Amino acid sequence: MNERWVIKIGSSLVTDEGRGLDHQAIMAWAQQIVTLRNQGIDTVLVSSGAVAEGMSRMGWKTRPSSLHELQAAAAIGQMGLIQAYEAYFQQHGLHSAQVLLTHDDLADRKRYLNARTTLRTLLGLGVIPVVNENDTVATDEIRFGDNDTLAALVANLVEADTLVILTDIDGVYTGNPHSDPEAKLIPTAHAWDRKLDSYAGPSASILGSGGMSTKITAARRAARSGARTIIASGRAPKVLPRLREGEQIGTRLLPDKEPLAARKQWIAGQLKARGELWLDHGAARVIREKGSSLLPVGITQVKGSFSRGEVVSCLSPDGEEVARGLSNYSADEARKLAGHPSDLIPTLLGYEDEPELIHRDNLVIV
Repeated sequence: MNERWVIKIGSSLVTDEGRGLDHQAIMAWAQQIVTLRNQGIDTVLVSSGAVAEGMSRMGWKTRPSSLHELQAAAAIGQMGLIQAYEAYFQQHGLHSAQVLLTHDDLADRKRYLNARTTLRTLLGLGVIPVVNENDTVATDEIRFGDNDTLAALVANLVEADTLVILTDIDGVYTGNPHSDPEAKLIPTAHAWDRKLDSYAGPSASILGSGGMSTKITAARRAARSGARTIIASGRAPKVLPRLREGEQIGTRLLPDKEPLAARKQWIAGQLKARGELWLDHGAARVIREKGSSLLPVGITQVKGSFSRGEVVSCLSPDGEEVARGLSNYSADEARKLAGHPSDLIPTLLGYEDEPELIHRDNLVIV
């Protein structure tokens, strides 16, 4: 199977400083992606720019804060963005395909599998998928929030080898390079290195929605399926072919854990948990150290409203998320079972589906 890359290109790299799409830049990105394909790399493109293009067409100078205006800008701008990519890929005899996703598409297991099959089929046909969030129907509750997160989840979907996040800075620094002359570029690190969190900062762009912290989080999501992440400047000349040749550009964040099984990747990728299960110290410890199933006896409190089979967060006594998984019981049932041994389930509920509240096969340590 060919090597597989997911490439995310930020708004600042495909727009003319907010004055609409930069067609010369998009043509150059198409050429670089074609170069990768000619070297045997299947590519999925996650491109920002729709909202920025919509803003330009409407004459708006600042990014809207209200969801309905963002949706309108995305709907207007998506037309121009996809037309541009299609035109420039066709110059090289390649077809592209628009794929619009929402969080609900990936939260529902059946739709998740359908999206995965579609993307893999497109790659098998030699088509370049151009992926974006379906902003026109997304709501605050079901938004990915930024294309860095979307790109990481797409990397999981297609089991990519590499996630490339192209931005307008050179990579991850030990401080803010704009204000700290001592800040140094980090060439390589493990994605789960917690020192990275202290280096991250918010986005300074009026067009983008994600800062360095979202990119580091995206790298950790991508690492769950074994993908490495490269965060690099899209301003570097011919950056994609140079990365393919192994040149050290930007920051490489490497997976330092075994890839999760496909089903656990899906569970871990859920952005919205439906409820919370608070654990006692013993339950939190055995889940962290042994990856054991969660039994009702280890639950001290149940929050939220969820049904059987929905994703819930498992929290330690100090409120830190330990794991998340698919609950075998509803919230009301879990409240009745909390703190009791499993052999009392038939007595407390009048029936027993499973002895575990969450089976270890449906539990992911976070």
